[in-house]
Order: sequence, then structure tokens, then C-alpha cells
Amino acid sequence: MQRQRIGIIGLGLMGGSLSLALKKTSKDYHFVGLDHNKKHCKEALSLGLVNEVVHNLDEIKTCDIIFLTIPVDGIIDIAQKLSPLKPNCTVIDLGSSKEKISLIIPEEIRKNFVTAHPMTGTEKFGPAAAISKLYQDKIVVLCDIQKSGKYQQDIAKELFTTIGMKLIYMNAKEHDRHAAFISHMPHAISYALANSVIQQEDSSSIVALAAGGFKDMSRIAKSSPDMWEDIFRQNKTNLLESIYAFENELKKCRKMLENEEWNALNKWMNDANTLHDILD
Repeated sequence: MQRQRIGIIGLGLMGGSLSLALKKTSKDYHFVGLDHNKKHCKEALSLGLVNEVVHNLDEIKTCDIIFLTIPVDGIIDIAQKLSPLKPNCTVIDLGSSKEKISLIIPEEIRKNFVTAHPMTGTEKFGPAAAISKLYQDKIVVLCDIQKSGKYQQDIAKELFTTIGMKLIYMNAKEHDRHAAFISHMPHAISYALANSVIQQEDSSSIVALAAGGFKDMSRIAKSSPDMWEDIFRQNKTNLLESIYAFENELKKCRKMLENEEWNALNKWMNDANTLHDILD
């Protein structure tokens, strides 16, 4: 039986972790990597994340399945260069914003594409950051699935289910609004928190006093600026809406503090506590 060739464009955390997860499910995969970063290519080979590295899109287009695990601007660029594809080739992008990607895919290969967003990740990046359980028990959002071919839908569902993910479905526009509030805005807050502390406190005080709460909230400020700049750019309108909503709540807190409205402040905090009734 011929081994299935899986191409991974982008040999960092997401692509590397995907390879490790899929390797645990089957020995019938042959992984082909493509990355503009030569160091990442060497690391991915030495870590066993891929079986071989190729150097252009024509070489990776021969794969049965192609994952795009690169920043969202790169996904848009490559999507427009992949045509033509074999009828049964399945291309799955893992971008964190979806509407612009879904709309930009050329019509002649739209059925080949499945636009997906795995709700997972860490603040680390590069091949060495890859972990086999990154996707396990996490949500993957499949967007505009009706635009994908039936064969491609089935392939994507099977692959994500096999590595332990839970599938949910959304249109891309809806996804981007929700992602702005739940994922993108928290990253903006983390970057802002880190910068506000760096500008006010010396490094020795930060090390001495920073406890769990600060570390938890600032952790994702270590995320790749290049990747998140792309996401912020593509989802600008929704992200601005979410930032305005956050600023409004912060202003409420400031006003209650200024006016010493302690009962109102306590109720405001209690209202926030109810979020964990949903999450827990």
C-alpha cells in the first residue's frame, strides 16, 4: 500500500506538532516539509518532524494532503499560487482568522480547500516547540465547510478526529468576530500589560514581585509578533470592536475606584465570576 504524502508548509509549533500527532496515529504517512527558514528545515529534519524537505510549491503540490501552518498573510499568498491541484488533493489551512482566507481562494481550487482554526497553541514557536499533544482534546473550527468538496470535508474531519480534536462549524465571518473577543483581544491585552509594566518597573522589581497572576496574563505576550501582526491586520475591524468593549469595562472599573463605589465594584467583580460557570 502506497504511503500517503502529507505536505506541511510552515515547520514551526503548529506544523511540527501536527506531524507528531499524526505520526502517533499511523505509520502510513510520509511527511514533506516546506519552509522559507532554512534553519527550521534543518531542525525539522533532525527532530524527525518530516521525512524530507522540498524547496518550492511545485514539489509539495504532488502531496495528497497539504497543511498551511504559516501566518495568515502567507496563507493568502500561497493560496493564490497553488492552482492547479489534483482533484483529490486536500489543502487545510490553520489560520487564526478565516474570512479573508476563505474569500481569496481561487474558484478553480476552492473545493480542494478546508479552512480550519484549531483553538490551541502556546507562546513558543519554531520546530523545537512542537509537542505531540498540542491538538488533543482541543476544538477545531471548520469554516464555510459547504464550499469544500465532499471528499476534502471527509479527509479533514477524519484527520482532526483521529488526533483527538472536537469539531465545530461556523461561517468565516462569524468565526472572526468570536475569535476577536476570545483569542485576539486577549493577546492585545497581554502585549499591553507587558509594555505597561516594562515602562513603569525596573527589571529587579518585576522579577521579585511578579507572581502567578501576572505571569499567567503576560505569558502570551511572548507569542510571535510577526504572526500576530498578520492576525491583527486581517481581523482589524473585529479586533477594534473587542478592544472598545474591553476599554469600556476598564473605564467602569476606574470610575468606581475614583468614586469609591465599593458595592458596585464588588457586584462588577461578581458578574465577571460567572464566566467560569460557563468555562468550568
